[in-house]
Amino acid sequence: MHHPLTAHHWTPQPAAAAVIAELSAGVLAANSWAAGFAARLRAETGTRFGDWLDHLSVARTAAVESRLRAAGFVDDELGLRHPGGLFPRVTWGASGAAVKVESVADLLAANGIEAEIDGQPGPGLRRALLADGVAHLWAVERLGGTGIAPTSAAPALAVAAQCHGERLRCRRRAFADPGEGFAHARRLIDAAIAEVGRDAACALFFAAERDYWQRRTRAARVQRARQDAFGLGWGNHDHHTYRSSRAWFAPLIAVLERLGFVCRERFYAGAEAGWGAQVLEQSATGIVIFADVDLSPDELREDFAHAPLPSRDHLGTVGLWCALHGEAFLEAGMHHLEATFAFDDARAQLAALGVATMKPFTDYPYLRQCFTAGERWPVAPARIDRLLGEGMITADQADIFRREGALGAHLEILERNDGFKGFNQHGVSEIIAATDPRHAH
Repeated sequence: MHHPLTAHHWTPQPAAAAVIAELSAGVLAANSWAAGFAARLRAETGTRFGDWLDHLSVARTAAVESRLRAAGFVDDELGLRHPGGLFPRVTWGASGAAVKVESVADLLAANGIEAEIDGQPGPGLRRALLADGVAHLWAVERLGGTGIAPTSAAPALAVAAQCHGERLRCRRRAFADPGEGFAHARRLIDAAIAEVGRDAACALFFAAERDYWQRRTRAARVQRARQDAFGLGWGNHDHHTYRSSRAWFAPLIAVLERLGFVCRERFYAGAEAGWGAQVLEQSATGIVIFADVDLSPDELREDFAHAPLPSRDHLGTVGLWCALHGEAFLEAGMHHLEATFAFDDARAQLAALGVATMKPFTDYPYLRQCFTAGERWPVAPARIDRLLGEGMITADQADIFRREGALGAHLEILERNDGFKGFNQHGVSEIIAATDPRHAH
């Protein structure tokens, strides 16, 4: 039996990456509008064309099919997919590519394109043709849809999705008892699932989560504005990170599983860091969660995602963040969203706009990661008094939190190469220490 720490062993897939890069380059070479669009993406958003790919359409030949299969692609109901890496699906047909966006209408409007949108609003898939030619370029918008063909939701279903999306965006987050907050969120989620289905409800919920986090994070607003100039939204999201106290970690996992998430690998930054994470994935929406919690090494051998974690007489980095700001699932919001970029370009462009980035904590050929500089949030005096009274912080630390606030949220800049789907199990301890509210002021 595989140990949970090694059950998902992701490795770079250079052969598959080479085939996809060649097929993508062929689309850009055959479509001048797409090539110009790709160049502008890199220059104006710090992202690469490949960061936005939903799927590629390829003329089926024995040579191409042989190369794809040799590189690890396997059949599915829509074409070929790669189970060992992050790659766009490949379908058979006329040459072309589809980019994934949050709103097809936004993309058309931002780029001055008048085109019909195939598919109706609501759960499913909508698309529009951005540029015709020897190779086509499409934009795809998904609300829980997993197919390739456009879908037409019943008008009542589209209205229901709109209403549930608004309720999730406006959900109450601050509760004296976090249990009431989790129960309130579950009721909203269950109502959405009952009307629009689990996958669409999941997509709606995380659109609301990104919106809440973005309003509290300047770096997010700066980058989102750059991407919205193209009408892209956060279609390049890689994973969403929640910080949780030990007491509310199992309830957090339970809510995520309600939305269709499945526990993937476990993550541990090392004994010196004192924290770990459960990675979860919702395959229909492509949303990945990094759920952080204070942990000891021996707890990794247990099912810490589902068994209640006992209380402690001290707080680690994650626990203190939650004690200062609240649960990430509730009033604090996500600690960070990680999106995919051209790493060096994005950092340089953001720096020119006054958004600094921290020292990279991963710098491998296949994975590069860094946070934007932490943004300080004010801390409620009652939270500081309680922590001081419980001996969880010193008087000096309490004074700093009252005067300066405490580190809140970040945007994370990530570049993935060779389809690498995993995370850095080692170089994370230093960055977590650097974001500890006790050490950063």
